[in-house]
Amino acid sequence: PPRRSSDLKDRIVVIGGYGQAGRTVSALLGGLYPGKVFAAGRNLERAEQFCRTTGGAVGPMKFDVRETPDAGFWRATRLVVMCADRTDPAFVRACLENGTHYADISADGAFLSEVEALHGTARAHGATAVINVGLAPGLTNLMASYAAGRLDRTARLDIGLLLGTGDRHGKAGIEWVIDNLGTDFELETDGGRKRVSNFSDGRKTDFGGGLGTWTAYRFNFSDQHALRKTLNIPLVSTRLCLDSRALNALLALFKAAGLLKALRNRRMRDLAVRLFERIKIGSDTVAVKIDAWGERGGEKLHVEVFMHGRKESAVTGTVAAFVADRLYRADHASGVFHIDQIFDLEELLRWSDHAFRVEAAINGHRFAIR
Repeated sequence: PPRRSSDLKDRIVVIGGYGQAGRTVSALLGGLYPGKVFAAGRNLERAEQFCRTTGGAVGPMKFDVRETPDAGFWRATRLVVMCADRTDPAFVRACLENGTHYADISADGAFLSEVEALHGTARAHGATAVINVGLAPGLTNLMASYAAGRLDRTARLDIGLLLGTGDRHGKAGIEWVIDNLGTDFELETDGGRKRVSNFSDGRKTDFGGGLGTWTAYRFNFSDQHALRKTLNIPLVSTRLCLDSRALNALLALFKAAGLLKALRNRRMRDLAVRLFERIKIGSDTVAVKIDAWGERGGEKLHVEVFMHGRKESAVTGTVAAFVADRLYRADHASGVFHIDQIFDLEELLRWSDHAFRVEAAINGHRFAIR
């Protein structure tokens, strides 16, 4: 008998597919695979509202990752793209055990380590999972890999991220930043491995492109931890700043005074999330700066890579859609991989038709990346 469409394992399910980053993922994939893409989440009404804007290319789906999908879901679903809040790794395990590919935009290092531990499960069931997918981590990893590829040996790599306070960021992303502001994390530094504080140890970063120099502060993005392993670089750090010098200075002052620890209180934390959702004092600019120091052919080199774009969620969604398209259309090695282990920056730029501007420089000599 002919196979039913639900048995073809040809669906792409974007969980959180009607959120800020998810709608970019859903729309881009819906344009490539109309009728195969579903924007999924707990709020069916929001999913339906978004899907109407796609002209039927994307379908709505009510879905809760806390509940176990039935067998029909796994028979029909080739790929899951996670654009929602950090979830229990049990759902990721279920994806991989059912031979369903998986991509995740999460920036939470602890959760991603749990996913990384499922490498053997993915290999045993012929599934591929890609983590560190988005802006930071994601695009930052690919830019770092490009910079390190210009060197024979990379001694140190710094990542700077500038986010526009006039942009509309997803609530989950805002909550993640707020939850990390008053905490510490472990990192390999010039003085050895030690605990460092989020939004401390400011460093001047030249973002280029007319943006100038900003003071960026340490932040616990997972890219700095992953890149030490994937690129074998001893010192990697990620720093964050907002495009409001006054707000940056205020947060740094609060951090130095120990006031950000108050965010551990639930009421204060929720108030801060609401305030950040309403702040519209800057632009929707987003920029990344990579600085890599090392050697090539015995010569000391400084490699810089610059990215300038607009709307953080759109950049995140574009990177995630690129990874999803590649996972959907072609077979890759089974297992759990960081984005820079199987994809590269030039491939992303060609796929996205240069949706954001990326340039590089070696010892000050600038050139475009094609």
